[in-house]
Amino acid sequence: MKTMKFLAVLALLSFSMNTMAQNAFQKKVKENKAALKEKASKDARNEAKRLKKEGWTALPGGLPLEKQIDRYYFFLEDYDDDMNHKYITGDNTSTAENVAAGQIQATELARMDLAGQISSESTGIVENMIANKMLADDQAASITTTLIENKSIFSQKLGRVEPVLKIMRVNKKNNTKEVRVVLVAKTSSIKEIAKEAVRAELEKGTKELSEELKAYFDKD
Repeated sequence: MKTMKFLAVLALLSFSMNTMAQNAFQKKVKENKAALKEKASKDARNEAKRLKKEGWTALPGGLPLEKQIDRYYFFLEDYDDDMNHKYITGDNTSTAENVAAGQIQATELARMDLAGQISSESTGIVENMIANKMLADDQAASITTTLIENKSIFSQKLGRVEPVLKIMRVNKKNNTKEVRVVLVAKTSSIKEIAKEAVRAELEKGTKELSEELKAYFDKD
């Protein structure tokens, strides 16, 4: 009876300590996030000043430059509870005779930047499978080649992505317009598209995935 009481007290103490540790961790995460956001806002103002000196302005009809930079930094410094980045950015610049054409081109290039990161994520998955003896080298090489060439498909799978920065400046020598666009996508979405792309390529070469591969793709 005394032993049971002792074990019950021990279990209660263990639960209490785990709860305290978890609460302390969550508090620390919140403090880190608050500090990062405060720093981001300050850095954003400094970055806006720097860009203005270089001739950059907000696109007509868009948010003021300071607001855009602040929003951009908010996404850049947004972390999950494990302090991993919640968003990935696609960033590119294009020069054209007019702002509209420059914006279209820069947006498409920024999408391709994100697509390239999906491609890298997917080839990383393949490399992990090789390391864990889940794929043969020749099979992996074929899949990797296809994935690297799939940027345009990945761009389509992204769907609508959020533009957080749209700025421009004029080249006074020839009056061309340089437009920069930054897009953001959720890191979780990028990883999911990459995982599904690898799975689709594997399913092309076999009627049914092995139980080991099924478990790999079905895990969180």
